[in-house]
Amino acid sequence: MAGTTDGRWWFDEKEAKRACAFFPRMLSHVKGRRGPFALETWQSDLVSTLFGWKEVGTNFRRYKTCYVEVPRKNGKTTMAAGILLYMLLVDKEVGAEVYSAATTREQAGLVYEIAAQMVTGKPSLASRVKRLDSKKRLVGLGEHLGSFFQACSSEAGAIHGTNPHCLIFDELHEQPDRKLWESFQTGFGARNQPLLFSITTAGVDRSSICWEQHEYALAVRANPELDEQFLPLIYAAEPEDDWTDPVVWKKANPCLGVSLKTEFLERECRKAQEIPAMQNGFRRLHLNQWTRQVERIIPMSDWDRCETAIDWDEYKGRVCYAGLDLSSTRDITAFALVFPEENGGVTVRPWFWIPEDNIDRRTGNDQRQVRNYAANGYIRTTSGNEVDVLRVADEVMEICRDYDVRKVGYDPWNAVGPVQLLQANGMPLSVLEKMTQGSATYNEPFKRMLSWIGGAKLRHDGDPVLRWMASNLAHKEDVNGNIRPDKGKSGDKIDGISAILMASGLMLQYGVESGAYMEKGSGVLFF
Repeated sequence: MAGTTDGRWWFDEKEAKRACAFFPRMLSHVKGRRGPFALETWQSDLVSTLFGWKEVGTNFRRYKTCYVEVPRKNGKTTMAAGILLYMLLVDKEVGAEVYSAATTREQAGLVYEIAAQMVTGKPSLASRVKRLDSKKRLVGLGEHLGSFFQACSSEAGAIHGTNPHCLIFDELHEQPDRKLWESFQTGFGARNQPLLFSITTAGVDRSSICWEQHEYALAVRANPELDEQFLPLIYAAEPEDDWTDPVVWKKANPCLGVSLKTEFLERECRKAQEIPAMQNGFRRLHLNQWTRQVERIIPMSDWDRCETAIDWDEYKGRVCYAGLDLSSTRDITAFALVFPEENGGVTVRPWFWIPEDNIDRRTGNDQRQVRNYAANGYIRTTSGNEVDVLRVADEVMEICRDYDVRKVGYDPWNAVGPVQLLQANGMPLSVLEKMTQGSATYNEPFKRMLSWIGGAKLRHDGDPVLRWMASNLAHKEDVNGNIRPDKGKSGDKIDGISAILMASGLMLQYGVESGAYMEKGSGVLFF
């Protein structure tokens, strides 16, 4: 791994070799494999670069931040444990405070257990620290008195008053928010050569701190002069790569054939090919590709087969059912019509709104994507940073004037204002229907929707926002096999799909039994 040679930095070969030698000489594997912790090529390159490059004059380490993204089973957590022990026991920092941060106590405990077992397994290390297992803490002894390692989790909340010499973030993609990251980051200022080391697998949440670091790492990798003290390392398949190709597996997995068995990936790949819902999990966990969700419930090839050219003028006056998902005052609002068809399927048409100011709250490609949707008229923007409910209500009424809308379903949470406005504009209370957000509401229409999509009986006109939301959709299943959308697991917004499911539920409840498919009504019901 190369560094700049512009005169500001120099490479200390002796220090690089010293750091690399620490792992096999002083540490042993404690999970799966046994024996000395012999660094693989990618690990040796990383350690050498991280500890070898220094600043001319001060001799302080060049890299203050390191972001490593690599798939599962490539030794991430073990690598993190080794680095934190080096920073604690070898780096000669007086009063070194070393922390590892994870999302849950269980994950934080895993990092601690690996580090603690490594110490216990080597008498020369065990004499330097005391284990406090109940606190997940290693306390320095002798010349290391005043230094310590502490495992922390997001479940404990923000950490204040720290003076970290080293912070290891394990599985950064699982961090629920920025609190732990920011509370530690503010403490680095008092150290001469601190290290913030993040090591993670790709995630799904593109509003997360991990996605921000991922995007920044790509930018620095493309232009190292952007931040000469940030070290990015990403092993991943490219979006256009064939995820079933073993050559692609090797590109994304530097430990394939060592800690990760090829036979294991072969089995997992076969499962993902047979079960579409497993495809995103395979690509994210084993190819390190950022996917939109943990499990894709809608095969996008099936969704795309449902696309057809639609003359919406032909649907004027047609019987339909509507769903309104005002999921947040600060994000995307969706309204959708579902038209029953004589073949037992449906035709769907969505509309979307977003506050203009909140497009900028998205990061990287997501911001560009949403702004592109808005620029091309697929999402309507409202001024300010909260959805303009008066405008949404007016435009929903304008939309409904062209159709025979029998029922409008809505999530009662956060919808009082818009519903009152719809009533004030002339929509009868009998048309509006509260729909609680649980399996009782969603199970039947969700299963029907999957059946319609699989049988190419859900007609849509290729709206790109709706396609994006369909690709985000994840689900939750209870012990009785009932399913509903899971916004928490979904990779991004799914409001348009939620609106379609509410409308479909009303159609199944009020329309199918009456045989009301193709006939046109006697005008819009509530005008």
